[in-house]
Amino acid sequence: MEIEFVGAAQTVTGSMHLVRTKHATVLLDCGMYQGRRHESFERNKHLPLPIRELSAVVLSHAHIDHSGAIPMLAKNGYARPIYATPATRDLCAVMLRDAAAIQASDARYLNRRADKAGSDDVIEALYDDDVVEALSHFVSVPYKTSIPVARGIEVTFLDAGHVLGSAITILDVEEDGKKRRIVFTGDLGRANRPILRDPEVPEGADVLITESTYGDRRHDGVEKMEEDLAAVVNRTVKRGGKVLVPSFALERAQEVIFYLKQLIMKEKIPHVPVYVDSPLTVKITDIFKLHPECFDTETRALLRGNHSPFEFADLRYIEDVEASKAVSSGSEPSIVISASGMCEAGRILHHLRTSIEDEKNTVMIVGFQAQHTLGRRLVEKRSRVKIFGVERDLRAEVVVLNGFSAHADQRDLLDYAAQVKRQGKLRQIALVHGEPRPQKVLRELLLGGGHEQVVAPAPGDKLQVF
Repeated sequence: MEIEFVGAAQTVTGSMHLVRTKHATVLLDCGMYQGRRHESFERNKHLPLPIRELSAVVLSHAHIDHSGAIPMLAKNGYARPIYATPATRDLCAVMLRDAAAIQASDARYLNRRADKAGSDDVIEALYDDDVVEALSHFVSVPYKTSIPVARGIEVTFLDAGHVLGSAITILDVEEDGKKRRIVFTGDLGRANRPILRDPEVPEGADVLITESTYGDRRHDGVEKMEEDLAAVVNRTVKRGGKVLVPSFALERAQEVIFYLKQLIMKEKIPHVPVYVDSPLTVKITDIFKLHPECFDTETRALLRGNHSPFEFADLRYIEDVEASKAVSSGSEPSIVISASGMCEAGRILHHLRTSIEDEKNTVMIVGFQAQHTLGRRLVEKRSRVKIFGVERDLRAEVVVLNGFSAHADQRDLLDYAAQVKRQGKLRQIALVHGEPRPQKVLRELLLGGGHEQVVAPAPGDKLQVF
């Protein structure tokens, strides 16, 4: 048996990994590649996958860089099962439709601009009705329930603690009388975080495929994160500006809302309007309320006491386009949370377009920004950035709060690998979903910690499971 690393290999986007035996081929994740617009479109349009060979797809969680290319499978004829947790299935039902709507909206906007400029170039959405076809093949599998997905392969999900419904994927694979347990972390969460449970550790793993996004750094603790968030809000409001928060609609937005509510209750920040300007985030927050099985003890207690962490007096959820335009053009101090997290699509682009040239405002980055995205260029504090094809001066303050990351940091990743090893006979580790430098640092630390084989595969590399 072998594992081929197709996407999220030495990069943090487009997660795709193939597990092959003589009798079956299972795809772990089918994520959308995010980066330079033209490159992203071409890579997502032409999936580098043997679609006709696939026995099944197993999805770790609903983030678009892990699930966003699933409709392209359907568009290209895939009609077999897609296994995911119940919460992931529910999230994909809204997130994939939203991805299709954003593609269509952005294509219309760019085509209007091209037409005015006299260009014949036409931008097309990658998919539309293919989302419905893809969703018809989802099969919901609860945590800690084993189910056969292909000849000789069973899957079991454990809680990854990353986002609602996220799963550690366990594949029990048998070939020629040899049994091996392959564990894929997907995106691994962090312990002692609000809302969700801590990541669970599997027993008996032979191979660990683990993310490595923050393999070279450690996150700030919760107290430091709250202090930094309060400082950003207070100084921005003092100078009469807005705090713009590009945020993934799933998990990051809910966590920012959670901490803002805590700070307001503790009177550490003033009462200003907090706008969640993302129809998708509104829908996702409703889905959160349907899945208490994913919550930690503290969050369940809050919900039982009618103290929802997703609601407070200053908070407004916005779905209407006209209301969004009013928030974008308004001049009063406020906090605006809007998708997408890497500033590559959605309403956040319109807020940035109207706000980044005003030094009163702040752009607060609360998640990892992949190379060649607008979010990465903001983090690098480039003097000029391009939004909707137009270069603009970056005069707003840019603040990066990595403490909000839902990804495990270096300490978490090392601890998790050590726990997996203590629970079994771990022989091989493959580092995915990370850029080369973090992977190099993490690999050296893992090898120094006594792990036998640690690789950081490039796209197309294959790992023979021994």
